[in-house]
Amino acid sequence: MKEKIQQHVSTRPFYGLGFIGAAVYFISYAHGFWLVLLGLLKAIFWPAFLVYYLLEYLTKI
Repeated sequence: MKEKIQQHVSTRPFYGLGFIGAAVYFISYAHGFWLVLLGLLKAIFWPAFLVYYLLEYLTKI
């Protein structure tokens, strides 16, 4: 009986690099404490925004 070899690729490092890049981008344009916090929240949820706007764009084509 053959055994299946399962390979799992973690996406956490890619998301972590994306988070750092997005945080640097959003915070660099922030002028004040609350805008820095908003930038950090945007950095956390940037993949959701990306998918939303991509699907919105694709439905208009």
